[in-house]
Amino acid sequence: MRHGNKINHLSRTHAHREAMLSNMATSLIMHKRITTTLAKAKELRKFVEPLITKSKNDSTHSRRIVFSHLQNKEAVTVLFRDIAEKVAERPGGYTRILKTGNRLGDNAEMCFIELVDYNENMLKETQTKKTKTRRRGGKKAKSGEGAASAEAKESKTENKKTTKAVEEPKATDTNDAKNSENQEENKG
Repeated sequence: MRHGNKINHLSRTHAHREAMLSNMATSLIMHKRITTTLAKAKELRKFVEPLITKSKNDSTHSRRIVFSHLQNKEAVTVLFRDIAEKVAERPGGYTRILKTGNRLGDNAEMCFIELVDYNENMLKETQTKKTKTRRRGGKKAKSGEGAASAEAKESKTENKKTTKAVEEPKATDTNDAKNSENQEENKG
């Protein structure tokens, strides 16, 4: 019985599970994105994120701890040299899981697991989303571009009002002129 054990054993022995997670973590570090089943990806995330956190502190002890889990010199070098620099500011959440559907053979849920800071498409989308800002409310906006556009709208409406005010007396002048002509004709 499991009795509160939160580990998914993935139907493997302890040695097989640790070896599989080590190999998958090495592949993820080297290639930045791998395709696997959803259950394995969730377990891999629990395995690799503490190693990435450990890589932020570049000391001999940290390298030895990470090497004991990965058993691959190249992966440890890439982790401490490249990945640690990119994730230095990030407080956690170094990986992203994207579901891709079910596998044809056994209908297992498949997904990508990738390092967050290495997906250029997602980074571009977040940067473009941050630059788009809109102000609603027109006259309420008093600072920045919103105020300039509100002032431009107000000046346009004032110009329309003044042109209407100028046009109205002209219309009354012509009416007065017609009325005076009509009155002269009636008299004469």
